[in-house]
Amino acid sequence: MMTEELDHIDIKILQTLQKNSNLTVKELASCINLSTTPTFERQKRLEREGYIERYMAVINAEKLGNRVIALCNIRLKQHTQALIQEFMDAVQTIEEITECYNTSGDYDFLIKIYAKDMKAYQQFMLNTLGTITCIGSLHSNFIIAEIKNTHGIPIE
Repeated sequence: MMTEELDHIDIKILQTLQKNSNLTVKELASCINLSTTPTFERQKRLEREGYIERYMAVINAEKLGNRVIALCNIRLKQHTQALIQEFMDAVQTIEEITECYNTSGDYDFLIKIYAKDMKAYQQFMLNTLGTITCIGSLHSNFIIAEIKNTHGIPIE
């Protein structure tokens, strides 16, 4: 099913849940002006069809002491299937890496890393990323201030 096949009620459900996934079915139904049973059925269908992948809380990283956010561009030593898979497998096991994208351009991957401070980031670079032998080079950019982070995607 493509987005074009979603009706305005499905889109409203997605928009509403993206803003607050903690709503009860009754609250969601009230927001979209539909009774609870059809709202529940539509929500479950959107989950089954993969439009809704999961529900989660957005945690404040700074309150947990993670004051450094780095975006790190990674270039692999070679572009072999084995090395690419090795890197992708390694990333899955590293808690500090919260996002990883395979990219085009000068670098192969972009990762987002949270650390307590610069010393912790340095230790992460040496003791974690430094042990991934398929990495050829990397370039880190540090976030000075977060201007916008909605955690959402446009839904039309």
